[in-house]
Amino acid sequence: MLPAFQQYVATRYHIYNSLFLNLPFDKIYQTGTLLPLFQQYAARGFEQGKDPAKIVEGFFKDYCPGFLKAAQTDLLFRFIQYVERQIVLFDSIEDAAFEKLNDPHGAGTITALLLRAAAEKRLERLQEKLSQFSVRVVLTAHPTQFYPGTVLGIINDLEQAIRQNDLSEVNLLLQQLGKTPVFNREKPTPYQEAVSLCWYLENVFYHTVPEILWQLITALNRSPLEWQNYNLLRIGFWPGGDRDGNPYVTHQTTLQVAARLKETALKCYHRHLRALRRRLTFRDVYPLVTNVERQVYEAIYYPGKGYASADELLHQLGAIRHLLHTHHQGLFTDLLDAFIIRVKLFGFFMATLDLRQNSREHRLAWHEWFSRKGTDYQHLQEDERVNLLLNTHTDFDNCGPLMAELVATFRAAATIQQQNGEAGCHRYIISNCASAADVLEVYQLARLTMGNRQGIPLDVVPLFESIDDLAQAGHTMDKLYRIPEYRSHLAFRQNTQTIMLGFSDGTKDGGYLRANWSIYRAKEELTRISRQHGVRVIFFDGRGGPPARGGGNTHDFYASLGNTIENHEVQITIQGQTISSNFGKPASCRYNLEQLLSAGLEGYVFADTQYQLTESDKKLLDELAAAGYKAYVKLKHHRMFTPYLEKATPLRYFSETNIASRPVKRTASAALKLEDLRAIPFVGSWALMKQNIPGFYGVGTALEQARKKGRLNHLRQLYANSLFFRTLLSNSMMSLAKTFYPATRYLSRDREFGALWRQMYREFELACARLPEVTGLKELMEDKPLNRESVRLREQIMLPLIVIQQYALQQLRKRKADAYEQQYHRLVLRSMFGIINGSRNSA
Repeated sequence: MLPAFQQYVATRYHIYNSLFLNLPFDKIYQTGTLLPLFQQYAARGFEQGKDPAKIVEGFFKDYCPGFLKAAQTDLLFRFIQYVERQIVLFDSIEDAAFEKLNDPHGAGTITALLLRAAAEKRLERLQEKLSQFSVRVVLTAHPTQFYPGTVLGIINDLEQAIRQNDLSEVNLLLQQLGKTPVFNREKPTPYQEAVSLCWYLENVFYHTVPEILWQLITALNRSPLEWQNYNLLRIGFWPGGDRDGNPYVTHQTTLQVAARLKETALKCYHRHLRALRRRLTFRDVYPLVTNVERQVYEAIYYPGKGYASADELLHQLGAIRHLLHTHHQGLFTDLLDAFIIRVKLFGFFMATLDLRQNSREHRLAWHEWFSRKGTDYQHLQEDERVNLLLNTHTDFDNCGPLMAELVATFRAAATIQQQNGEAGCHRYIISNCASAADVLEVYQLARLTMGNRQGIPLDVVPLFESIDDLAQAGHTMDKLYRIPEYRSHLAFRQNTQTIMLGFSDGTKDGGYLRANWSIYRAKEELTRISRQHGVRVIFFDGRGGPPARGGGNTHDFYASLGNTIENHEVQITIQGQTISSNFGKPASCRYNLEQLLSAGLEGYVFADTQYQLTESDKKLLDELAAAGYKAYVKLKHHRMFTPYLEKATPLRYFSETNIASRPVKRTASAALKLEDLRAIPFVGSWALMKQNIPGFYGVGTALEQARKKGRLNHLRQLYANSLFFRTLLSNSMMSLAKTFYPATRYLSRDREFGALWRQMYREFELACARLPEVTGLKELMEDKPLNRESVRLREQIMLPLIVIQQYALQQLRKRKADAYEQQYHRLVLRSMFGIINGSRNSA
């Protein structure tokens, strides 16, 4: 084990873990004494090839011989309750040790970037890129952790107590945690989800984003007045705006969330001004600062009063700054500048609220509209739909319910722009986009509801997700760019087109290798076509937490893009566990923002020092992706694949977890269809089974086929030279490191699913055998020792939950209408919370 990890995480965990015997639970000493024995018994049992049912039954026979069935079930629930809180403790300890384990001035940080640029005489090139570059992290409405706000608050306080080695406070907080539910009893509303994420905006991003910008401004000898690019770091926001598959998000929700975002910004400013007023006490300055504070306060609590826009506030702040320079020798100008930077960054919007809906919903709404006029819109050819749309002029009076809600949504966007500024809501994302007509359906709605003489103040963003749509994305955009009306719109939007690419559904559709390489190829083609048309293209990546959904070491992907892919901005979705683990504390938030920023900048500033994929490399990757795709599709089309998900995994329990307002499927159909299944429950189910199929399946087959063709040396060279390929395999190895097939080995003997399980296991073994040959690593994640140690300890802590969940799933398949069926059901559900939370980036 790494010495630093041992000292600051493992040892601390074992010390503080002993405090759990003081938790205010019934029979806590019995639970705390038996749990380590159960953990060891399970580990030995799996080594001996036992299944979870035999492990649980054997444990009770050997250690609790007098326990009746009810007492056994009660103890299993107490184990779950205990482990859930161990995971919270471990999360807090890792958060507290962040600066000890990660170098805040090391590779990938702003400090390192500035030093390297100066040493290689590239500061001028860096400043050129900084003047137009941007990183946008978008907090999504896809929560993938189960902690309610009360527990997140305890984690925050617990982290601080651990940092200070305050044993008494840690003990007190753990007792509070013992009495606090670690999961939601009811589903949150979309507005509640938004409020939950506003905590991060207020307590983390408001402080860390300006600090990064301030470091750059001062390091480059600029002043905040000279600095022009306040879009360098932006925060996006989906809760309340993302209505794809979520019937609970309406235009009223969108307006309500936008108002809350504005309120969050103004309350941050008001607190900041109160602190600033204590320093700016000079006779001619103090009344101005007091007036600014009063007007901000009125803007919060008295609608129609106070400042109407951020520009009004900045104007008065500029007057105060002038007085400080001309009459007070610039005293405390730095404090005022720190505030001005925040107002320029966050305006009156705090975070940009994106709108999103599925293309199918737009098509249905237009069909509803045109059917009233006697036209069967849905069955027209694409060119016919395009012509009909572009020649439609209406104010949408007396439209049906589908179109009425869409029209209200666009009008809500116009209202938000008036109240929060255009930056508050200026993008509409089209999920499942497959054609130019899909884009024009939204463009025409925006033109007829939001357009003015100058143009439409809204960016229409197609989201390409499936393997087929990614392959056709270049053709789709080429067709769109050739439509004069749409080109005029782009001219009004600074000739810039944002295109979103979805990793989650791409992986679900085509497997890990094919999805990642298809997106790379799509970006190349979209870059080529956009350059050909003179359009500045920006890519927005829809990534989840785990590698199976585009997560993992994401910054390495951006550092590895070659000159064939446009790199004007880095835009990425952040969700659930990734928000709390990577951006939930100031230190980790700053570190990870700097990693993304540096990755994007390095690709330009040091472009000539980076390895560019050759045509031979790309051909090899094409072959790998094709082989991986073939293997994955064969698995996906196995007649027992969908029944396995339904019957053998915890998939059906996701709808009961109260994790989010959004349903687990896009449609309400009773039958499970993979195309309607959300990526989160799909990937999460495999993670709970410790099989992680979407994160590695097909990799072993692809490498094996390349090896048989004599390509092993080329694979090794590619791994050594290409950061893209290293990251691709590294993230897959993370998925493999989190697998534990002994937990489900009992299914290999299952009459219904045995053949499917054995097929998946063979691919797992193949990947584990072939990856070391290519990478030269002796074990999975050997090159990421810190992450490896964290995964190992987390898996050890979670082992009792894995055993209990699989035991309950076994019993449920064996016993129908059993007296304990409801108890087994609850065991599956309750163990889900701890496994997902403990894995941190599992869904």
